[in-house]
Amino acid sequence: MGRYIVHRLALALLTLVGVTVVIFLLIRLIPGDPARIIAGLLASDDEVRRLRVDLGLTHPLHVQYLIFFTGLLHGNLGISAATRAPVLEEIALRLRPTVLLAVSSIAVATLMGLAAGIVSATRRYSILDYVAMTLAVLGVSIPVFWLGLMLMLLFAVYLHWLPAGGYGTPASFILPTIALAAFSMGIIARITRSSLLETLSQDYVRTARAKGVPRHGVVLRHALKNALIPVLTVIGLQFGTLLGGAVLTETTFAWPGMGRLLVNSILSRDYPVIQGIVLTFAAMFAVVNLLIDLLYAYVDPRIHYG
Repeated sequence: MGRYIVHRLALALLTLVGVTVVIFLLIRLIPGDPARIIAGLLASDDEVRRLRVDLGLTHPLHVQYLIFFTGLLHGNLGISAATRAPVLEEIALRLRPTVLLAVSSIAVATLMGLAAGIVSATRRYSILDYVAMTLAVLGVSIPVFWLGLMLMLLFAVYLHWLPAGGYGTPASFILPTIALAAFSMGIIARITRSSLLETLSQDYVRTARAKGVPRHGVVLRHALKNALIPVLTVIGLQFGTLLGGAVLTETTFAWPGMGRLLVNSILSRDYPVIQGIVLTFAAMFAVVNLLIDLLYAYVDPRIHYG
């Protein structure tokens, strides 16, 4: 197990190096001169040239990348071009709201998705099955920003039950969490249903029923545990989806997280902040995937890592 973890961490580091190259090149394909945007339309050409020198934009691309990567090896993500503050400080201020939103959303999506999938599989072709799968399809189909606006309109504008945006109170978590969790909940529900239906048709499940094991015992103790492998895979992948969806959700609900900072940084062509945020997202996704792989061995003792 230890060798496997070291191997996976090494692969994750190589992946992150690849991410640095890709994001470094892609953000420089965005139209617009960062120095001109940051300096403002009224700035003179001399001021823009000085700013380009200060930002290091006059160097060739390979030199710019080497400067960025060397700083990264020393734990330095650079200085924000817009605020002149260290990128690490900018990310640290907004990391907690994003992580809290992502964790609460994946928790809600997992609990609701598993519940809906179990009900659908054990009540196949019933009205509960059709209702649960219809809601799952709607959750997958509805854009997160549109769902967020509709939730805001209903519960904040019309009913005045919940705040329309902001961060800091338990009530402010409800609408962003629901909007962000809807897509993942639909995916998890559909995968749980299909995986559980396949497991319920196995011989050992029929044997457990023949021995008189109660229905809930057959489903929860025998079938569900063996059906969790594909579900865990989907949950790990959905965490990355939640990080991407957080960009839209945080913008919609004025959430002070990294997603909103990423949007503002793209608009201002703040290259160091964009690179730092995308790299942070990639590192979080790699860690979650490693944890999911380790959970496989816990759920199914037949899985061994060597």
